[in-house]
Amino acid sequence: MEEDEEEVLGLLDRVLEDEDLFDSELDLDCPFTPADFKGDTEKGLEMKKLVLSGFLASEEIYINQLEALLLPMKPLKATATTSKPVLTMEQIETIFFKIQDIFVIHKEFYDALSPNIQQWDEKITVGHLFQKLASQLGVYKAFVDNYKVAVETVEKCSQANSQFQKISENLKVKGPKESKDCPTISTMEALLYKPIDRITRSTLVLHDLLKHTPKDHPDFPLLQDALRISQSFLSIINEEIDPRRTAVTTPKGEARQLVKDGFLVEVSEGTRKLRHVFLFTDLLLCAKMKKTAVGRHQQYECKWYIPLADLSFQTLDDSDSLPHIQTLPEHEIEEMKIKISTIKSEIQKEKKAQKGQSRNVDRLRKKMNEQESCLLLFSPTIPFRIHNKHGKSYLFLLSSDYERSEWRESIQKLQKKDLQTCVLSSVELQVLTGSCFKLRTVHNIPVTSNKDDEESPGLYGFLHVIVHKATGFTESANLYCTLEVDSFGYFVSKAITRVFRDITEPQWNEEFEIELEGSQFLRILCYEKCYDKSKLNKDDNEIVDKIMGKGQVQLDPQTVQSKNWHMDVIEMNGIKVEFSMKFTSRDLSLKRTPSKKQSGVFGVKINVVTKRERSKVPYIVRQCIEEVEKRGIDEVGIYRISGVATDIQALKAAFDANTKDILMMLSDMDINAIAGTLKLYFRELPEPLLTDRLYPAFMEGIALSDPAAKENCMMHLLRSLPDPNLITFLTLLEHLKRVAEKEPINKMSLHNLGTVFGPTLLRPSESEISKPNVTMASDIWSHDVMAQVQVLLYYLQHPPISFAELKKNTLYFSTDV
Repeated sequence: MEEDEEEVLGLLDRVLEDEDLFDSELDLDCPFTPADFKGDTEKGLEMKKLVLSGFLASEEIYINQLEALLLPMKPLKATATTSKPVLTMEQIETIFFKIQDIFVIHKEFYDALSPNIQQWDEKITVGHLFQKLASQLGVYKAFVDNYKVAVETVEKCSQANSQFQKISENLKVKGPKESKDCPTISTMEALLYKPIDRITRSTLVLHDLLKHTPKDHPDFPLLQDALRISQSFLSIINEEIDPRRTAVTTPKGEARQLVKDGFLVEVSEGTRKLRHVFLFTDLLLCAKMKKTAVGRHQQYECKWYIPLADLSFQTLDDSDSLPHIQTLPEHEIEEMKIKISTIKSEIQKEKKAQKGQSRNVDRLRKKMNEQESCLLLFSPTIPFRIHNKHGKSYLFLLSSDYERSEWRESIQKLQKKDLQTCVLSSVELQVLTGSCFKLRTVHNIPVTSNKDDEESPGLYGFLHVIVHKATGFTESANLYCTLEVDSFGYFVSKAITRVFRDITEPQWNEEFEIELEGSQFLRILCYEKCYDKSKLNKDDNEIVDKIMGKGQVQLDPQTVQSKNWHMDVIEMNGIKVEFSMKFTSRDLSLKRTPSKKQSGVFGVKINVVTKRERSKVPYIVRQCIEEVEKRGIDEVGIYRISGVATDIQALKAAFDANTKDILMMLSDMDINAIAGTLKLYFRELPEPLLTDRLYPAFMEGIALSDPAAKENCMMHLLRSLPDPNLITFLTLLEHLKRVAEKEPINKMSLHNLGTVFGPTLLRPSESEISKPNVTMASDIWSHDVMAQVQVLLYYLQHPPISFAELKKNTLYFSTDV
């Protein structure tokens, strides 16, 4: 029940913002035959029918739910006048308030809309039906006003009367006419929530219908009017059922002699708080920005401080397990990224259109600041514990081991001096906290909206990095490097080299391909590998390996974007790591180049390969999946961590030549290289697996707001794929779901996998890419790539999809609307 409410509140927010939703809920099939989505008008009308047919199916389910709710009302009323009433008449009126009226409204709407869908042509109008439905929303207002009392009455009556309890917990909801589904059992409380849910769903459908109705169609003004009424009504309802709006607050800085300051996420009573932490020569102070009246001088409030003489780092060996920490589902993190990218594009368009007029730009910046601040708050996962010798412990979460190492090293360096425990009086603490505002070196949280317009937007595309070797070690050790780049304000680990055991001068010479999302820095961290099993697996996010050195370089577009490799050295604590890098912009990386050698498998059409092999799924796909499931499914970051480029190229050549010893090569090869080979195969297909022809339809389908229409469209599009593409896609889909089942171990959720594979499976061929309105790489990212991710994610989150069931083309309806 709470999940239903949360979902609807989220939908309400998004409906009122008029944004696209990425939802999945119904299991419907599509009643119409595909065209090739030729002209805009024709395509719009096809999509309009999809939306309407999906909504009609969900409307039937809704009517059945209302009918199930009304079924016990008559017998209950009959007993109310007897000597042994189950409920009083007043209780019955309260529980079933306005349900009959709502049922009549929707039954009339359904009966009027159904013939129009069955005899569909482009001249049919339905706008007047939606306009009438919107005009009757006043009944819903009365229902919503009474809803809380109705639910409370059901609960009280269930506790007081076992007969009513049995009735209220066993309401039978019929399945749709075309379905062979048996009736489902539902509770009265769950069914009473359906009308609140339905208000939002109906408004989503109006968004979709308008999007796919030509402006000169007679329906357009009627649908516009219906949407205006619905949105106005929703804004009233939204205020009443969502009083809990909280803004993200952003803290700031501090001094004595200030050594270091920055923004960290503190976990306080299980909740994430953004703090500004100040390291002085003799103490560590954690502060937050106080709320002040407009125009008043901003101030910090001290949350706590620890004298450095009393501070130690709490390790996993002497601490309890991590407390329960407030987290966001990964799909919400991804949605934030989508919103941020979209708002960035809107800001760029506003700047060009208005030539510097800033009111709308300021509004968009504020909106982006809220999203980016929230993303920064919920993205860190690496624990950094600080302990006061008097018994109090504090926990921060960081996004990178690099930051944790920096803070730890800075504190330890100061602790080498002869420090005395300092106790501040309340006045001294107030003065010190007051000085933070002037002394701070980091003024703003690291979000795009706080950057000057002149600052680089970062690079979008692929960075190729070769890690050559490391020198400067005085003793033999087991050594490896990790590579990180910044993305959306925080750093993400992208690649890891092999471990060289018991050596002073490791020579890796390993090449990696790293995807950049507005990145400005590359970091390299050099570790000594810990093989002591007693220290492993103490905590999912704790890195027990010792950092031997670390450093970062700025990704200067001028240097990086040349066609040649750029060689560089990072010096870290006496250690030198040599590496080379070059950059490929996203527009170049979008190209799919057919192979000139059609006897191989890379760059060759999938139907050619499967026909030659007499197989349903290409051999390379089957073998890579088998090997990953055999020994890579528990590997942290499988499919996300880059494989060594030379290994991937060796496997590519072996598959192209159909080498006899390919199975032996696979069994000996690093598993990340095998995962990388599979990704490369799909990326180099001359046409994406989900085809160029259907690409516009996938983009349209995923943008549909109504779950029924979306399900209708997305299943229909799968059926429209050629058989080799469809069977291969379904095989990969089930494999990725099996990988995600091991998320607690491999850290690869469905959302991670959707991000990795979405663009690979959908990115169109070069001839399909030309979009005159899209000029910036960040635009391409926000508008195309994010949608590609969402398409794959939709199918990954969907219940199992069978090739045989898809091809039956029979209507199936779920009762879970």
